[in-house]
Amino acid sequence: MTARYPNRLKNTTPPKKPLSILRLVRATWPRPGGKRNCVMNAINHSAAAPNMGRKDPLARRLLKLIGAENLSLMIALAIMVALICSQTEFFFSARNILNIGQNMAVMGLIAVGMTLVIVSAGLDISVGSIAGCASVVCALMVSQAGTVLGGVAFGIGIGAILGLVNATIINYLRVNPVVATLATFSAFRGVAFLIAPGGRPVGALDPNLAWLGSGRILQIGSFPGLPVAFIILIIAAIAGHFIMTSTVFGRSIYSMGGNPAAARLAGIKLTRMRFIIYAISGALSGLAGVIVTARTSSGQPASGTQGLELEAITAVFLGGALLAGGKGTIMGTMLAVLLLATLSNGMNLLGIPTFYQLVAKGLLLVIAVAIGQWRLARAERRQARLAATGGN
Repeated sequence: MTARYPNRLKNTTPPKKPLSILRLVRATWPRPGGKRNCVMNAINHSAAAPNMGRKDPLARRLLKLIGAENLSLMIALAIMVALICSQTEFFFSARNILNIGQNMAVMGLIAVGMTLVIVSAGLDISVGSIAGCASVVCALMVSQAGTVLGGVAFGIGIGAILGLVNATIINYLRVNPVVATLATFSAFRGVAFLIAPGGRPVGALDPNLAWLGSGRILQIGSFPGLPVAFIILIIAAIAGHFIMTSTVFGRSIYSMGGNPAAARLAGIKLTRMRFIIYAISGALSGLAGVIVTARTSSGQPASGTQGLELEAITAVFLGGALLAGGKGTIMGTMLAVLLLATLSNGMNLLGIPTFYQLVAKGLLLVIAVAIGQWRLARAERRQARLAATGGN
C-alpha cells in the first residue's frame, strides 16, 4: 500500500509551530482596559473593525474624559456660577478664579488620597488630624533646623507614617475603618497639640516655604500667574488618575472594593494593598498640611485643618464614589472639589456667614450619599431583573 500509493499516508498539511513561551505569555497577558485574554481582544477588535479609522467627535471624547456620571456635577457647577455671577461681577475676574484654584489645593490633595481609600471600601476620618500633625512638624523643622526641604519631607513622611498606623489597626486588629480612623482622628489631633510647644501655632517664617503656599508662576504682563499650590494639586490629580485608570494597582483597588472575596481569590494581597493605599492617603494629607504651614507661615495643630475630613469625604461622594467601595474616579472628585470651592468663594463674595456654608456642605454630603445609595439599589434591581429573565 505504501509503495503503490506513496502519498496516501503522508501528511500534506504543514506542521504546526510549537507554542513558544513568548507566544504563551503574549496570549495570556492582561491587556490595558481589563481585557483578559487574546480571545476577548479578537472579539473587541472584530466588533470595532467597521469603525477603524473613524475618530470620535470632540464632544464624545470630552464626555469619555469627564465621565457621563459627572454631567450632573457639571450642570450643578454651571447653575451655581450663573447664580453667583448674577449677584456679583467680581466672580469672573482672573484674580478671583486663581484664588479659587489656590484655595482648593489643600482640600483637593486630601480628596485625591481619600478617593483611593473609599474606592477600596475603606474610610479615613483622621486626614484632617494628619494634616495638623504634618503642619506642626514642618513648622518645627523650618523654625529650629532652618531647612525648608527637610520640613516638606518630614511633613509628608509623618503623614505617610500615620497612614500606616491606620492601616495597621485595620489590618491586624480587625477594627472597622470608620471606628479605627475615628479613634486616630482624636489621637492624632492630640499628638499635634503635644508636639507644638504649649499647644500653640509654631511660627515658620521663610520666603521659600511661603512660596509653596502663596507663590505664583508664569506671571506674564497683567496676568497674575498660576498659584504654585494649584499646580501641585494638578500634578497629584493627574498622577492619581493615571494610577486608577492605567495600572494594575489601580484596577486592584477597584477589585478589592467591588468584591474583596473575588479579589483575594484572584491573588490580590488585600493587606499589602491596604497598607499602600492608606500610606498614599496619609502622605497627601501630610502634603496638604505642609501647604497650610506655607500659606499661614505657622504650624497649625487645629486651625486651618479642622473640617478637612468632612470636605474631602463630601467631595469624593459627590464625585460618584459609593460608600460600599468599588466605584469612584479622580476626575469626578476634582469636579466636586471645584464645586465646593466655588460654593465657598461665592458665599464669601456675597457676605454669607460661615455657618451657612457648613450647613450647605453637610446637606451636600447627605445628598451625595443618598444619590450613591439610590444608584446602587437601581443597579442591584437591574441585575436581579436580568437574572430573572435569563439575560434577555
